[in-house]
Amino acid sequence: MNILPIPASGLPEGAMMPDHTLSIVVPMYNEAENVEPLLTRIHQAMERYEQPWEVVLVDDGSTDATVSEIRRLAAHYGPHVHAVELVRNYKQTAAMQAGIDAARGDVIATIDGDLQNDPFDIPRMVYRLLSEDLDLVVGWRKDRQEGLLMRRLPSRIANALIARVTGVRLKDYGCSLKVYRGSVIRSVKLYGEMHRFIPAWLATVTTPRRIAQEVVTHHARIHGQSKYGISRTFRVVLDLVFMYFFMRYRTRPGHFFGGIGITLGALGSLILAYLLCLKLFFAQDIGTRPMLFTGFFLLIAGVQMVTSGVLAEMLARVYHEANGSSAYVARPRPAPDDDDGWLRPSRPS
Repeated sequence: MNILPIPASGLPEGAMMPDHTLSIVVPMYNEAENVEPLLTRIHQAMERYEQPWEVVLVDDGSTDATVSEIRRLAAHYGPHVHAVELVRNYKQTAAMQAGIDAARGDVIATIDGDLQNDPFDIPRMVYRLLSEDLDLVVGWRKDRQEGLLMRRLPSRIANALIARVTGVRLKDYGCSLKVYRGSVIRSVKLYGEMHRFIPAWLATVTTPRRIAQEVVTHHARIHGQSKYGISRTFRVVLDLVFMYFFMRYRTRPGHFFGGIGITLGALGSLILAYLLCLKLFFAQDIGTRPMLFTGFFLLIAGVQMVTSGVLAEMLARVYHEANGSSAYVARPRPAPDDDDGWLRPSRPS
């Protein structure tokens, strides 16, 4: 099923792929028409891949025939195509985390299930990750095939905000086509809309110098409809606030809340001290002045913020000492067959 043209190999001439195992993670939601052409495209792209690889298809609680198509095609292609079925729609980030948890590869590639990302870019990105000793290679949709007002413009604004806040400078945070070193991405847990912030999250466990971006192909959607619109921009802004807090104050939240509390308390104390001087030395009536209520409000708010900082410090200790919890619930996976579940390249006898 050749829907899209077959490009030439993107690997440098004579390049030898380092030894590794590769997992391709694909979160899908109501993409029944895209499951078969996507798997066809992946197998075309990986036909001459020289290392063991697998595909992990995650059904994010689809309401159409996506899950039945995944089951049918997994049985057709063999044990290297794995299915993870979430019991309801947990959104893209949790679905991606479910796929990463199920992936077994030394290298993990994530890609959207709508055929807008091209699997033919994966080998080139994997080669760059391994040959340049990187931890993450991010796809850059330089020639993006989507509308300007509803998709590209909000994405540009979000990319600029994320880069400014996190300090990780990339052209395209929203591209789902990314290739990770498995040991690094497994050290990060994703929640909310955090799939957009993965490069920033990884910067908390590795150096930004080990994060690179690669120009990738982007196709117009052929089947189905986009699941994301302008409304997600507001969720991204909220998650960006949390990201800023987490990156800078994750292990010391008391400094964040305490700093605000001390500032508010100092302002309130100065106002009340000024009013006290007016009362004692100039016999002025201060009982009905708005500044009196403002001073008391600021002082009380400062005390509350400092108290919140103490509680946040205690919760941070619990967070770092407790076992991590998952952001999703998936149906149990069937026991593997005798085959180990990797599609290995055929070797000449």
